[in-house]
Amino acid sequence: MKHSLSVLGAAAALTLALAGCGSSSTPASGESAAPSSLQEIQDSGVLTVGTEGTYRPFSFHEGGSGALTGYDVEVITAVAEKMGVEAEFEETQWDAIFAGLEAGRFDVIANQVSITDERKESYDFSEPYTVSSGVIVTTADNDDISSFEDLDGKTTAQSLTSNWNDLAKESGANVEPVEGWAQSVTLLEQGRVDATINDELTYLDYQKNNSNENIKIAATTEENSQSAVAVRKGSTELVDAIDSALEELRADGTLAEISQKYFGSDVSE
Repeated sequence: MKHSLSVLGAAAALTLALAGCGSSSTPASGESAAPSSLQEIQDSGVLTVGTEGTYRPFSFHEGGSGALTGYDVEVITAVAEKMGVEAEFEETQWDAIFAGLEAGRFDVIANQVSITDERKESYDFSEPYTVSSGVIVTTADNDDISSFEDLDGKTTAQSLTSNWNDLAKESGANVEPVEGWAQSVTLLEQGRVDATINDELTYLDYQKNNSNENIKIAATTEENSQSAVAVRKGSTELVDAIDSALEELRADGTLAEISQKYFGSDVSE
């Protein structure tokens, strides 16, 4: 069952909670580098991409020291190929990634950057290549929770620093503090909590790797978050080229194939 978030704070929580693995979204001080020129990228044959490299399953090193891989890495690599250039990656911590874009260290960011009104004031975005919602996760045999209203008086496992904690409280839940998703699942299976709220991508990634039949999605938020390639403001021709590449990749099934590989579901639209 989907739930419309009637509280403005809850809607904001959904947007921010899926905005990448950090919370920084404001531009760095000082002037930004010039917009990335599509012609210059084509002439050099290289699209330079800012990404974390530590954000599984989106941008990470298999085994900690293997080649850079991940959902975002594969998507932007395919985009670059459609553009006739090669993707080269600059690994950067999330807190510095927007500053790196503005300084001209890379042409684009591919790191689950959510499109928000605040960010649109400072950056341009491609069409989204990831769409996700917030979900309530319960044990598979729980029939008492099928909406966010049903969380009133129930106990949920949440990280106190996440926006999902705010949504749980606004839904009337009692919160059991945890350090992350893995601990939430453990408490859920032990019967120590009734549910946990998180983003759908986290759940899908977990199930792709664990196939846990003891838990399920009990409810989904109506609002969703859309992640896209971020570029410096004014990079209109580059955005158009990326959008054209994404359209081709969506039409030929490549985006769905990459989604299935990492999530067991198509999260690209």
